[in-house]
Amino acid sequence: MDGVLSQNDLSHVVEADRAHVWHHLIQHKPFETNDPRIIVEGKGMRVWDQKGKEHLDAVSGGVWTVNVGYGRESIAKAVYDQLLKLNYFAGSAGSIPGALFSEKLISKMPGMTRVYYTNSGSEANEKAFKMVRQIAHKRYGGNKHKILYRDRDYHGTTIGCLSAGGQDERNAQYGPFTPGFVRVPHCLEYRAGDQGAPTENYGEWAADQIEQVILREGPDTVGALCLEPVTAGGGVITPPQGYWDRVQEICRKYDILLHIDEVVCGVGRTGTWFGYQHYGVQPDMVTMAKGVASGYAAIACLVTTEDVFSMFKDNADDPLNYFRDISTFGGCTAGPAAALENMRIIEDEGLLDNTTAMGEYMLDQLHALADKHAVIGNVRGKGLFLGAELVEDRETRKPMAEKRVQKVVADCMQQGIIIGATNRSLPGYNNTLCFSPALIATKDDINQIIASVDEALGREFA
Repeated sequence: MDGVLSQNDLSHVVEADRAHVWHHLIQHKPFETNDPRIIVEGKGMRVWDQKGKEHLDAVSGGVWTVNVGYGRESIAKAVYDQLLKLNYFAGSAGSIPGALFSEKLISKMPGMTRVYYTNSGSEANEKAFKMVRQIAHKRYGGNKHKILYRDRDYHGTTIGCLSAGGQDERNAQYGPFTPGFVRVPHCLEYRAGDQGAPTENYGEWAADQIEQVILREGPDTVGALCLEPVTAGGGVITPPQGYWDRVQEICRKYDILLHIDEVVCGVGRTGTWFGYQHYGVQPDMVTMAKGVASGYAAIACLVTTEDVFSMFKDNADDPLNYFRDISTFGGCTAGPAAALENMRIIEDEGLLDNTTAMGEYMLDQLHALADKHAVIGNVRGKGLFLGAELVEDRETRKPMAEKRVQKVVADCMQQGIIIGATNRSLPGYNNTLCFSPALIATKDDINQIIASVDEALGREFA
């Protein structure tokens, strides 16, 4: 770590943080006696804290964001150059990076044509929900306004997004929620027994449960279905065989818009540009955020088909017949400038191929860990987005207690390896270790991650 700040300077930073910063997702009581962690610097896949300790980051910035790694000078320069030329203008006008990135992005998304810029995944999903509601009023007399969402999926932090949130502990204490959001069952095959599902053709069965909800609610009331291609914070759930084909069929049958939330999976995380592209489906709406610029600037996008876009300009004489929405910081030019360079890096360095190859290698290593540690009940994932579900008993599949899972995470942190886990999200099921190293990961990086988890599991469950 470069010694940019003296120890006195860093001590001041820690005290300023303790006194004034309200951290995300953290209980602050321990900071009364313990120092908050300050991340000072990052390079490649490693970060350094205020004490100079090096950590290998296996979760890409803590929340699956820094896809191309830390310290990318070319992205920083692209942002710097753009900010000097034009830092901002409201999204009612265009910008050079906004136009060029939209063109580049659409080239990776056959069937999609329009990009709506915003500044976070939560906001991008809110925009999609608003579009569904406006279409319901424009086309269906307000009837097709309901939005289906899936158990265990997560779509953001706003009240609207929490209304579409399938993680009850994240939702707790924030109700009442927005009406018109309806939950459908999850598609985690490892937990099919908990659902009373058949042992064969589970994927089709899980999709058929969505149709049952549609029929119960009334197809003429359902406007959209919002799903993650691979469920992220709900336990890294890869869809079972036959699931997505049936989901697409159901949406077309009942004239329901398919909204795919790629906030985590988008821009390379699973080994394709977008997670849905593994499964041969054509969405009507796609939202994305985290990996779009790898955290070098705030940017999120809602991408739609031309059919969806056209619904908002088909009657220009109606003064209300356009999408009456603004995202103030969707007009920042740093985001698309960073995103363009981020995408160039992924292409020029072959990071999609690396993600596929290293993802397969890491999956094999996790399976080897499962052979060694009986507490690993299930290993799953796609590309460099992987999970290992811990259980107390493989036969009964009883979930491991969250506190014990978090001890594994803490042990790895002590070893200098940052991993993740489902936590305070799913009542009784916060038992999955989560891994999402940057797309630049090497076998040596993965070996270090696996060795750390091996040691931690050995200590906690000896």
